[in-house]
Formats: sequence, structure tokens, C-alpha cells
Amino acid sequence: MDTHFIEEGLVKIEVPDFEKVSAKAPVFYNPVMELNRDISVVVLNQYRKTLDHDIVIFDAFGGTGIRGARYSKEIGGVEKVLVGDVNPLAVDIARKNMELNDITNVDVEKNDANVLLQSNKGLFDVIDIDPFGTPAMFTQSTAINIRPGGLICISATDTSALCGTYHDPCIRKYGAKPLKTEYCHENGIRILLAFIARNLAVNQKYMHVLFSHSTEHYMRIYATVQRGGKKTNKSLENIGFIAHCNNCLHREVVYGYVPPVKDICPDCGEKYSVAGPMWLGNISDKEFIKDMIETTGELELNKKEEVLKLFNQCYEEAEGPISFYDIHKLCKTLKISSPKMNDVIEEIKNKGYYISRTHFKLTGMRTDMPLKELKQLISDVKEEKLGKDV
Repeated sequence: MDTHFIEEGLVKIEVPDFEKVSAKAPVFYNPVMELNRDISVVVLNQYRKTLDHDIVIFDAFGGTGIRGARYSKEIGGVEKVLVGDVNPLAVDIARKNMELNDITNVDVEKNDANVLLQSNKGLFDVIDIDPFGTPAMFTQSTAINIRPGGLICISATDTSALCGTYHDPCIRKYGAKPLKTEYCHENGIRILLAFIARNLAVNQKYMHVLFSHSTEHYMRIYATVQRGGKKTNKSLENIGFIAHCNNCLHREVVYGYVPPVKDICPDCGEKYSVAGPMWLGNISDKEFIKDMIETTGELELNKKEEVLKLFNQCYEEAEGPISFYDIHKLCKTLKISSPKMNDVIEEIKNKGYYISRTHFKLTGMRTDMPLKELKQLISDVKEEKLGKDV
């Protein structure tokens, strides 16, 4: 088997040659996910700073062992990392890579993620689920076996289901109806979070979301988990639905487990489309992001600039309203071409409303300005600029 070496973070690993990144590769390694791993290193370092003890980490889908190796080398206060994989070749490669990097606190085991979780109940401070596809079948085991106060890191690459391209898989895997809108990736994260919250609630556990983002082909969430019946019940009050009008782009959120009874848009009279149940609470913690920005400066990361750009974008929008508007879609309903987005943002600020860009979409604006007023403002900005040009 031909191999080559890759340097990432503070480690050097051996990787089997492959023509295309896919589940069919001899041992799975995705160079595109380096940013994901860089972010994870920052999150875990910041999380570790909040504790007074060393941590035990589970990397459920080890592949080449790159994530487990980086966790060992780049996070302070790691007692042990358990790396799991069902592929015997991956296990052999991962073990070799630990030796290559003189890592002694990482164990690599060949077994299913659920089996390793159940057989190490209560051991893990951090559980990292980063599968090829959906994390749905590993979420209940994660919920059962994470320590109180522990950190869960969960990725989903089945974005076509979560974002509404394919409805049936989302209903089947996450128990929720998706909706393909301009903010469908935010919806996807909220559907994933609601699914996780329900799995935690079965075990009288609840989560505090530290950070979430949608990047490239995947979504990723980080949340700490605590135990307690009353607080678990309270946390479930964050679950509900979004009703969206495809005609005029009006939307509203409805809390609770019953979908909205009224199905007509109050602005234009067209029928609503409804998505959910989904998480309507915060999808990031602004203070945690601020701390991560400082921590990032202390670390050696190949993609530090990209990490900081994402953190700063997410910091800006962290306390904004649910969902956002796409300026091009708004202008399409107004039947005008788009003015400069910065001009629109400046006018929204001048009127005292919340406004931020969003990492979910380059042309997205997150604001609490009422939709009718926002549309009028955009029209006014467009007319004003046209007048000046003339």
C-alpha cells in the first residue's frame, strides 16, 4: 500500500494514497476538514481552561488518527484520548501515527462508536462525533455516556437532508421537517440541536450551546451537558417551529411542540411553509467566542486567519434574532436590483435596529427591523443612490 506524509498542526501523520476523498478510501482522511480540526483544538483548549482537572477525550471516528493525535499534542491537560474506528487498516495506521509522533496517552481500538461509548460509560469529558454522514445513530449513546459538565462535539455532513433538499431523510433521521430557504443552513443547525436536546432530555440532561457553525459541506456544534430534571424541562422550551412565507419572505417563530395553527402569512395572505421542530435558543455563546478569539492567538494553527475570520463573524451575529434575510431575495420581491449591502447596513444602524452580517451566507443580514420597514429602507437606499448617480 502506497502512503504519503502530511503535516497538520503539531503532528506529522502517514496517510494511504487515495484518488478521491470518500468513504471508499482505504483509510479516511479529508484535508478540507483541517479547518474543522483547528476549530476543535481551539474549542477544547478553551473548554479545558474552565476545569480544574485533566480531561479524557473520545474520538469516535479516528481514521488516520489525525484528530486524536492533535488533541493529545495541542490541548493542555489531556489525561487520555481514546480513538475508535471499525476499519482494521485505519486502526493500524492510527497506531503507527501515534508512535510516529511519540504520543503515549492515546489508545486506538477497533470497535463501533456506540460499543465504545457503552463500554466506557462515564469516562469521557469530551465526546467527538464526526462521522461520514449523519450522527443520528450515535447521539443517544453520546447523551447517555457523556459526563455531567462534559463537552459534546458533533458534526453532520448530510446537509442536503438538514437543509431541505431531501425532506424524507430529515424526517426519518432527525424527526423534523426541513425547509429550503435562504437561511436553510441555520435551520439545519437548529434541527440538529433540537434532535440532540431531545436525546439528552431522555436521560434528564440538557445542553448549553457554546458554538456552532456551517462550513463547506458540514455543520458542527459544540455544547456542554449538565444533568437535572427541572432544568432539562426548562431547556426544552427552546424547541419550536419557523413559519416562512415563500412569497413575501415574512417569517415567525412559534415555541412549543405543536406546529403553528394558522397557516396564512399575515403580510400577503399566501400559505406558510413550516419547518421544525427545531432549536430556537442561542446557537452560540458570545462570551465563549470572545474567549476563543483570545485563545486562538496562543496556538499554532495553519488556518489561524480562517479560524479568526469565522469566530469574528459568529461573535458579531451571536445575539441576533432567529433567521436572516438575503438582500438579493428581498430585492427580487421588490423587483429592483440590489443596492450595496454596506449602504443598507449603515442605514439600518442609523435607525437603531440590530444588524449584523452572518457567516451562513455572504449576502445575508441578521436584523430585528420589521420586514415591511426593511423593504422600504432598501427601496429608499436604492433610489437615493440612483439619484446621486444621475
